[in-house]
Amino acid sequence: SAPLSNEPLYNPHLLQRLDMAKCKTRFDPPISPNQPGEGLIMRPLCPADYDKGFVQLLCQLTKVGEVSRNQFLRRYATMKECPNTYYVTVIEDMTTSQIVASATLVVEQKFIHDCAVRGRLEDVVVSDDYRGKQLGKLIITVVTLLAQHLNCYKITLDCKDTMIPFYSRLGYKLEPCSSNYMQIRFEN
Repeated sequence: SAPLSNEPLYNPHLLQRLDMAKCKTRFDPPISPNQPGEGLIMRPLCPADYDKGFVQLLCQLTKVGEVSRNQFLRRYATMKECPNTYYVTVIEDMTTSQIVASATLVVEQKFIHDCAVRGRLEDVVVSDDYRGKQLGKLIITVVTLLAQHLNCYKITLDCKDTMIPFYSRLGYKLEPCSSNYMQIRFEN
């Protein structure tokens, strides 16, 4: 099949414009969106990432199902048609052409807070083979700064109890009297 497009889901210059000085998180050794590590690049998701293992990476996070190339491309197109909403950010290992980390910022339009926007951090995953390289810390920090840059009045996330200390070290806090996560799952 023909090679897929490298068209970014959102403007990649947004990542370069982030002020890392605003983040309290320290990286040792130092890494950043422009220098995430040896042979690595951080950028927006693009259609070609289907062939670079993006869907397989998500399988390390949760149940994904069988996502065909066409399904992936249709979902990408749907997200692309909603400007200023989906910011799927990936880290690619250029030596293997594989996606090794990803996180999504979803920006929700609100009427409250003077028609403000809020962010949701979703689907954070780092490949098992790349743990311990600060990539999770980096991609979460970058997505958090991106939410701030996009004028979100807050960014929220849902996580397993075991992940609370990790996210707490990155500045996320449990809200007093409102840390109840409730849901209704609709099974197909």
